[in-house]
Amino acid sequence: MLLVATLASAADWPCWRGPAGNDTTTEASGWPRQNWPGDPVWTMEAGEGASSPIVAGGRVYVMGWRNGSDSIYALDAATGKELWRQSYTCPEYSRFHLGDEEWYHGISSTPSYDAATGYLFSLSLDGDLCCWNAKAGGKSVWRMNLHDTYKVPQRPDIGGGHANHGYSTAPMVVGNWLLVEVGAPEGNLMAFDKRTGQRLWVSECKDATGQTGGASLMTVSGIPCVAVFTISHLAVVRLDRGHEGQTLADYPFATQNGQNTVTPAVAGDKVILSSGLDMEKTVCLQVTTAGITKLWEGRATTRVCVPIVHKGRIYMAYESLKCVDLATGKTMWTAGSFGEDASCLLTRDEKLIVFGKRKLALVDIAGEAADSYHELALKTNVGAAHSWPHVTLAEGRLFVKDDTGKLMCFVVGK
Repeated sequence: MLLVATLASAADWPCWRGPAGNDTTTEASGWPRQNWPGDPVWTMEAGEGASSPIVAGGRVYVMGWRNGSDSIYALDAATGKELWRQSYTCPEYSRFHLGDEEWYHGISSTPSYDAATGYLFSLSLDGDLCCWNAKAGGKSVWRMNLHDTYKVPQRPDIGGGHANHGYSTAPMVVGNWLLVEVGAPEGNLMAFDKRTGQRLWVSECKDATGQTGGASLMTVSGIPCVAVFTISHLAVVRLDRGHEGQTLADYPFATQNGQNTVTPAVAGDKVILSSGLDMEKTVCLQVTTAGITKLWEGRATTRVCVPIVHKGRIYMAYESLKCVDLATGKTMWTAGSFGEDASCLLTRDEKLIVFGKRKLALVDIAGEAADSYHELALKTNVGAAHSWPHVTLAEGRLFVKDDTGKLMCFVVGK
């Protein structure tokens, strides 16, 4: 049984980290262009939260929290016109929140669009897992609350105290499954029938959630797997028929407060884990059917930006943009100033679009330009607050959102 993520067209950005699940796109950056990326052609206010926008079939789907409710919006990508909106009651913070309110508020998880069904899947910070029919005005198809259904408790203190920012991991469509990091006592990862919400299997790993932005698909010796960064481990979970949910390999990695925030980055049989919190390290791991081997450990880190792997190098933005050698972990260069809230994506013409500290930059990494920092364009005073949501590029349009919910659309395509 071949399992692949069900994605929309190549020009879309239908889920967390885009069409290939690695923050890369087949779209060009739009460079050269005078005053790249120009001014926004439209803006809207979606409500608070770090949820990132996604794009599918000429529509932008974006979520936010306001006045006791989460809302999910379907917008016309070209004009920003609201096509439909659905809302449900939800608290601003998780039911088990332990402070840290200055760092998060409102929905954190990014929704996922399934082209095969036209369904949209969302997960609130309080555990509301919802399936919406995007082609029928967002009509509810099925929903459940993970805390209530699976008795998910407060995350444990794994040493040194902890924080709980609620559910942040994006639901992932894989074939007919919807994979969700639930963090329940009976299993960390669960697979649901995407059409009905019926649970199909539960992972052997029983860790609490790590509260990353999402999981990552990978293949190990021909075995389809998903890499999940839990509260205390990297768990590589099998997806092949007859072995669904079994742990192929795991590796201990935990921050002092249990906030394993950064999605694991996959490059073939390698996984890059990073934490800019109290661990302040990045590790490169090789995964085989015999287990996991650490290849190197480095000090260049990231806080929310997921590392992007391209032509033997790793790029990640945290305070500055950093370039790290994939083979050795050596930092090749670090430059720019983007704050702790930065994210980036890679375009077809080998440009990095970086957003952080209200700065939107275009950086060239093609050919010899990869050997040092080559900033082509910089736009300042973008948005109004932290830029925890990640940037999105689809259909020639660049979508940028801050955590107050201000969504901006720039046209960069030709």
